[in-house]
Amino acid sequence: MRQWLSPSSDDVISLISENLQQVQTRIHEACLVANRSPSDVQLLAVSKTKPIEDVARAMAAGQRHFGENYLQDAIPKVLALPDACWHFIGQIQSNKTRDIATHFDFVHGVASEKVATRLNAQRPDDKLPLRVFVQINLVDEATKSGVEPKALPALVDHIQQLSRLEFMGLMAIPPQSFGQQARRDFFIGLRQLLEQLPAHPETGPAKNLSMGMSDDLETAIACGATWVRIGSAIFGARRTPGETI
Repeated sequence: MRQWLSPSSDDVISLISENLQQVQTRIHEACLVANRSPSDVQLLAVSKTKPIEDVARAMAAGQRHFGENYLQDAIPKVLALPDACWHFIGQIQSNKTRDIATHFDFVHGVASEKVATRLNAQRPDDKLPLRVFVQINLVDEATKSGVEPKALPALVDHIQQLSRLEFMGLMAIPPQSFGQQARRDFFIGLRQLLEQLPAHPETGPAKNLSMGMSDDLETAIACGATWVRIGSAIFGARRTPGETI
């Protein structure tokens, strides 16, 4: 990893390290307010559009989990930094499933039986099962992918029958226009969907919720988030237009 860190990068390393510490402090304080253990919430650093060097700096500061959703940009990072744990986030196109199944450890965004089946078939035998979150479209947004709540049980049952996938839980992204109260209601709705799923006979109930970003992580943690996806608060503004993560 040190090959990606030059002496001139010390200031950037320090900034990313400070940002990570501030985010971890926010997570810790939000857990205390919610009467939860800080160890129950994992930080996913969203490094999409950021250079390999910035990911290496975050790793040097102790971060292990990183989220990407542009394969052309992500795969060189995955190959260069194999000690990181890589999460694919966002919409999954069928023609991308082989690369995702080959190079990633987690997927936040499975939304169909077809995609689940392809990921399972294309997961290399020498890797652990691919850990997947099902993406829910709670408010019927045309611009977001995700399964409708009524179709969730059948999709989860399908995933749990696939030997190369491990069902982790649910993920969703509230509309950007939502204020904190609307986001709270959104997150509570996602948690309730998770709680309503039947427990797996061998592994028990699913417990993971991937929800919450830079501007609402405290609200998400209060509602039960176990993974928060943070980008701009760690790495700064994204290079491409879109929502702030």
